Amino acid sequence: MDEKDLIDRLRQGDEEALRALLRRHTPLLRYVLKPLLPDERDREECLADISMKLWQNASFYDEKRGSFRTWLTVLARNSALNRLRAQHPEDVTLHEGLPHGDGSAEDALLRRERQQQLAAALSRLPSDERALFYRKYWYRQPTAQIAAELGLSTRAVEGRLYRIRQKLRQELGGDFCGE
Repeated sequence: MDEKDLIDRLRQGDEEALRALLRRHTPLLRYVLKPLLPDERDREECLADISMKLWQNASFYDEKRGSFRTWLTVLARNSALNRLRAQHPEDVTLHEGLPHGDGSAEDALLRRERQQQLAAALSRLPSDERALFYRKYWYRQPTAQIAAELGLSTRAVEGRLYRIRQKLRQELGGDFCGE
């Protein structure tokens, strides 16, 4: 049975379609989860969460917006990141590269202002550059994986990331990418 038929059956509540899709895509899901969740137990729990989310949210998949594989990859990555945030909320922020002060109110205010500046600068990037930035620095996706999924060489992705960081440095006057 082809994937489209399985997705249609899943949307109608067919548990066997869910199992078939999971059998097909579990290797991909493990590949996506491994760099984010080094602990095998966390990965297994996350896979169970993904199964439940796939069952509950199959109706949200829109084939006009992208492939099922891409949608499932995003679902997996978001599930892993949500798990990380729940375990270590202080560690997972968009602004990891920002300097941290001694905890004074002034430092907190400066950090918040720089975070707002970065968010504004990111919103002004073209959507493809913004998506690439988030994949690398927010979703922590390895460069090789980004390259493979975009059909580019690793060097091409590194070059694009370099140019994006240069744009941000030029606009913001500093290193916001944690290099």
